Amino acid sequence: GMLLKPGPAQTTTSAVAPRRSWLPLLIFGLLLVLLPLLAFFPGWAMFSAFYRAGALVFGGGHVVLPLLQSAVIEPGWVDSATFMAGYGAAQAIPGPLFSFAAFLGAIIGGWGGAFFCLFAIYLPSLLLVRGGWPLWQAVMAHPALRAALMGTNAGVTGLLAAAFISPVLTSAIFTGADVAIAGAALLFLMRARAPAWLVVLLCALLATASALLLR
Repeated sequence: GMLLKPGPAQTTTSAVAPRRSWLPLLIFGLLLVLLPLLAFFPGWAMFSAFYRAGALVFGGGHVVLPLLQSAVIEPGWVDSATFMAGYGAAQAIPGPLFSFAAFLGAIIGGWGGAFFCLFAIYLPSLLLVRGGWPLWQAVMAHPALRAALMGTNAGVTGLLAAAFISPVLTSAIFTGADVAIAGAALLFLMRARAPAWLVVLLCALLATASALLLR
C-alpha cells in the first residue's frame, strides 16, 4: 500500500477529543508479549491460546478460524467435527464470530470455560482500543500510513479466501450431496434473503437426510 500513491490525509472530527495516553498502549504491548508465555504454565494454556487468537486476527472474525482450529484441535481439546458444528451454529446467531470462543470454551470446560475463553479472546481488542484509539486520528492524518492500511485491508481478502478453503471447505465438503446442499443454501441466502438461522437449520436437516439415504 505504501508503494502506491498515497491518498490525501483524512480529516476526522470528533465531538469529544480523545485524551492521548501511552500507559494503556504500553500495557497492551507488554501483555501481547507476555501472556502467550502462559502456555508453558499448567492450567493457562487455554487462556494463552485464545488470547493469541484474539490478538493476531485482522480484518474480520472469519480470519480467526485457522487460529482457533490449531489452538483447540491440535492439543485434542475439541475434535474437528465438533469444531465445524460449532462454527455452523455461530453463523445462525447475531453478533461477532468471537462468540464462537464461548462455544469452544464450554466444550472444553463447561460454563466456566465459556466465560474464560470469551474473556481471553476479547481482551486484546479491549486493550488495543483503549490504548490505540488516542493515536488513531494521528494515523489517519498521515497519507503513507493510510495507504499502508489500505494495502493491509486488501490483503485481508486473501486471508478470508484461505480461511474459507481451510478449514471450512476441507472440513465440510466431502461428497456431491454436500456441494448441492451448500449451493442451495447460497441461493436461498442470496435470492430469498432467508435468515441465517433458517438456512443453517435446513442445511442440518438436508445433511442428516442425505447421510441416512446414502448409508
